Amino acid sequence: MSRVDAIRVEGRVVEVLVSPTMRVELPNGHRIVAYMSGQLRLQFVRLQPGDKVIVEMSPFDLSKGCIVQQTEAIKNESQGLS
Repeated sequence: MSRVDAIRVEGRVVEVLVSPTMRVELPNGHRIVAYMSGQLRLQFVRLQPGDKVIVEMSPFDLSKGCIVQQTEAIKNESQGLS
């Protein structure tokens, strides 16, 4: 299977599990376990509950996914405030 066949959906991080793993809620109400892509880990992106993300899922296993992009950052971090 190529990445062209992957299903891309937008979701919201509900819970942060072990380091690169998150529980993400999809718009249809399903909750899946998703891990951060290598590109996000190299950029040291920190995801917190409530962040909107784009998840790629395989059509063969819809219970797992890969977080490929963060669509909504926390306002304080984007403004450089702590």
